Amino acid sequence: MFSLKQNSWFIRKVVIWRAVASIAWSVLLLPVTTAVFVLLSRFSLFHPIQWISECTSLFTASSTIFSLVVLCGVVLITGFFNLEFYTLVPSIPCSRMALLGTVLHPRQCVHSLVYCTMGMLVMWCASVTIGGRYSTLGTPCRQSESGEVVTCLNEYHLFLLLAGAFMGYSHSFLGVVQNMYYVSFQPIQQYKYPRFKGCLPMLVKCSVIQSLYSARNFAALYFFFGYVPKTWISSTLNLQIDSSLQPLDSLTGLLDFSLLYHLSISGTFLYLTWFLTVLLFRIYIAEAYSFPVQSTFTEDAEQCLPKVLAEKNTLVMKFLALQDLALLSQHSPSRRLEVFSLSQPGGHPHNWNAISRECLSLLSELTQRLVAHQDAVASNGRVKSQSASSDTRSASSSSSVMSGTEDVAETPRLGVPLRTPGSVFKSSVGGVNSALTAPFTPDMDSPFSSPAIRRLVGQQDPQSPWHGTVQSPHIMRRGPKLWSASTESQSNGSLPASPAAGPTSPPAASQKPSFLAQWLQNRREQVKSFLAKRVLIVYLFNKLPEASSQALFADSQAHIWALQGLSHLVAASFSEDQFGVVQTTLPHILSCLVVLLEAVDRHFKLPHASSKPVRTVCSMGDSTYKTLRFALRAALKTAIYKITTTFGEHLNAVNISTEHRKRLQQFLEFKE
Repeated sequence: MFSLKQNSWFIRKVVIWRAVASIAWSVLLLPVTTAVFVLLSRFSLFHPIQWISECTSLFTASSTIFSLVVLCGVVLITGFFNLEFYTLVPSIPCSRMALLGTVLHPRQCVHSLVYCTMGMLVMWCASVTIGGRYSTLGTPCRQSESGEVVTCLNEYHLFLLLAGAFMGYSHSFLGVVQNMYYVSFQPIQQYKYPRFKGCLPMLVKCSVIQSLYSARNFAALYFFFGYVPKTWISSTLNLQIDSSLQPLDSLTGLLDFSLLYHLSISGTFLYLTWFLTVLLFRIYIAEAYSFPVQSTFTEDAEQCLPKVLAEKNTLVMKFLALQDLALLSQHSPSRRLEVFSLSQPGGHPHNWNAISRECLSLLSELTQRLVAHQDAVASNGRVKSQSASSDTRSASSSSSVMSGTEDVAETPRLGVPLRTPGSVFKSSVGGVNSALTAPFTPDMDSPFSSPAIRRLVGQQDPQSPWHGTVQSPHIMRRGPKLWSASTESQSNGSLPASPAAGPTSPPAASQKPSFLAQWLQNRREQVKSFLAKRVLIVYLFNKLPEASSQALFADSQAHIWALQGLSHLVAASFSEDQFGVVQTTLPHILSCLVVLLEAVDRHFKLPHASSKPVRTVCSMGDSTYKTLRFALRAALKTAIYKITTTFGEHLNAVNISTEHRKRLQQFLEFKE
């Protein structure tokens, strides 16, 4: 309990205080952006002295101060949403239907509603600051027959308010589509101020472009549907509509240069306020943090690098620890010596064992994920190649070697399925017929499926020579499949008895599906075939070309740091490791890297895996995750080259398999 409380306090210290600091800087920069907006909104080319005097008096007006208070509240809510919605692993929908489900999620709907409200608040502050015909919602327009003043609806003010709501929803929608809350870590570390200064021109450019796009879209939307909110608000607030003025939901009303100018600069101010908060949050969260490698006091042990690397609950702490490991291995010789040091008393390399075990676990998990995906693709009407089978075995053997165990050939039991490609994928991802593998999985009940495909997923043909015979020397005994019936038992309507059950065991009665179940199955197949012919259904449910490949490598930034940290520590151990703690795990590390390289190379042979992503227009959405698979492959080859160039011919003395030695020889000869 003490460790959990101490760890949560440590997380608050690192993460929450960084978020608070980013919000504080956003609030401090708010008067600067507001002053720029005031200067642009009151700009007058032919009356510069009057323009400057009006802006100076407006800076100290009570309306401006109240608007700043409202804007501070907007910034605080924006910062809270940044802290609540930020992610280090982007959400990549594999189909348009999945994207639509994310947009319509209740949590996202609440987010959109809040941003619509904040957009209206920001636009209200902007309209008050601009003044003139935009200042209030109601304005006196004419006198009635009784002589009293009639209050009419100010459509210019309403136009800006609705534009703010539209821009707020656009910002919320683009936050999902463009992964705006995805926080990426820069490959080259910079201090906060140089990075902010370098991103500021891009920030202003994105705000202007997004404002122009939103102004264009909202003007088109208001042209067709502007009369609906105008009529509803005027009737609700008992406001008259001035018929003497040109309505804005007409072509002549929208072709107003002053209106479009103020709409554009107000939208730019709105997006700049939000984008500035997002940028500062990214800069502060992704800032490098230095963890102690080892601690003298027991109460500080949970804050050391080996312990934080094993963190499972808070992903940001794990990422910061891996980032610190990569920086430590390259630029800190004194901290590297702490990694290679032995514990006192006892003389055990606990630091190195914990760090290498966590890095190898990450790399092994990625290897298994890639192998499972390749098995799913290979089962799409094709027999998996022998190389893929050998790579699966090598991946499992490398993981067993890393855990300190050896593979022992055991007799498969009836209740334990064989490690076929289908069963491997079922245990790792969630079943052969899961949602992820549905497009790649053949129909085993179809009469057109080949016996080879049935063997891959565990189903076997009774007439096949594979059925009931021993095909591997490691398999001592194999019971018949429960669904594998002989011709005689099929005619009798019963299944053959298991040999292990003895001759006196009674035969099991076959259970035919009921008429209702068969009827429902037929109706379901008819519905599926009917929907498969509809163009809209196919468009929504078709897999996006690069989505599956991007989703596999969505968290590869952690693997890149693990590769960099391991390779640089192993290379540094050649001259700095006085006790030889790294040499004991060097065969495991080399095997893990080679197996991962083979899995990555096979993945890039799949369709759309090696295609470069299309460059998008300037936006605040971070699209670096689209190229993580290329960065991982480059980091993996760089890591192997780092080790091979350091050790050279000494690697011939390392106890690794012949296949892995041949692959490493290509790196030694610089043929990769």
